[in-house]
Amino acid sequence: MSRLNNTQYMRFPFTIGESGAALSSRLDHVREQIEQVLFTLYGERWYRPEFGVGVMALVFEPNNPGLWEVTKKRLLASLADALKGEVDPKTLSVNVTGEGAELSIIISYTLATINHTERQKFLIGSPHG
Repeated sequence: MSRLNNTQYMRFPFTIGESGAALSSRLDHVREQIEQVLFTLYGERWYRPEFGVGVMALVFEPNNPGLWEVTKKRLLASLADALKGEVDPKTLSVNVTGEGAELSIIISYTLATINHTERQKFLIGSPHG
């Protein structure tokens, strides 16, 4: 089981150091995948136009429950596809709320192979997001 915990992945964004490609742990790798989904604009990837949510573009939208629900549905669909094999799809949970100019996104999941639960919080539109 320790081998499953210590698997190394190429870091995103991809960088090369003196010893080669920078690496990430499994936990960091999943967070990096989530960040790719969050910050890639819907339709930005030529061969995967359904990939991404583009949350930075949401700062120009009215921050209300309608926006939260649409964002949640898009995120669930995109994350289920992007995290296939890494995350148990039954445990994937997304909560989107907002206040003022800030959008709060909380993503919870369990890593499928090691049964480890994580909770990631992203604040969009905030200087600390």
